[in-house]
Amino acid sequence: MQKIKIEENVDIRIDSYLAEYLNVSRSKILKMLKSNSLLVNDKPVKASYCLRAGDEVMVNDYEETPMTAEAEEMDLDIVYEDDDVIVVNKANGVVVHPAVGNETGTLVNGLLYHSKELSGLNGEFRPGIVHRIDADTTGLLMIAKNDKAHAILAEQLSKKETTRVYYALVWGRINHDTGTIDAPIGRDSKDRKKMAVTAINSKEAITNFRVLERYKNATLIECRLETGRTHQIRVHMNYINHPIVNDPVYGHKKIINETGQCLHAKTLGFIHPTTGKYMEFDSELPACFTEIQEMFKNE
Repeated sequence: MQKIKIEENVDIRIDSYLAEYLNVSRSKILKMLKSNSLLVNDKPVKASYCLRAGDEVMVNDYEETPMTAEAEEMDLDIVYEDDDVIVVNKANGVVVHPAVGNETGTLVNGLLYHSKELSGLNGEFRPGIVHRIDADTTGLLMIAKNDKAHAILAEQLSKKETTRVYYALVWGRINHDTGTIDAPIGRDSKDRKKMAVTAINSKEAITNFRVLERYKNATLIECRLETGRTHQIRVHMNYINHPIVNDPVYGHKKIINETGQCLHAKTLGFIHPTTGKYMEFDSELPACFTEIQEMFKNE
């Protein structure tokens, strides 16, 4: 057990303070708080608790349970597969890979059951995963079945040689037919779980969009990514005051239902890592998207 006496008001959340003080990850601090291995004045607190002068933090011994990625039988929508690559159409609500608190039911669990051959370049919990999309985003992902294919596909992503086209339904009418959002994205200083357009510790982010259909209160757009930042389309569309319909994090309008945000990775193109030939795949908009789209069409 370790005791930490707070001598003055530090005006900082306990998770941020202890992550730096103990030199451990914030995710570990969160797990320690949930297991009551961290107490303030002999009481459990939330991660958002701000430490004050006089607080006494008790740090109890904590051992993490090793996380493993297990194969699970799952109904995967495989669009294409060969000895090097799998192209899968991810369903709504499916997380791409296991993480703390979400070890089962992910796409990786299903892929491990489907194939014994997946690349290992991204570690034990992300076998085959070359790129990701959010849990509530549907659509196409490329999966590498060996390390050579993974390295080649990852390089294509880095060099912006892949084709990634998304369809999004956004709030409000966009009057101009095309647009480019060139705004850097980094962690939101007020909420570390979110991303934001910011100049602080950010990276270049560019989204090109084209209007496909306009409705009374929404617009259907096509987005092409030049970069691949976390939550990029969601952050950028919210930045120009046209958030994704049904986005529970960045959508500042009402949530229509619980089926997930209206964002779909529709087209995916890449150069095959072995044949060198360009391949492109397309997918239909899922029902969770089109049902909401029809509501706007009928207004």
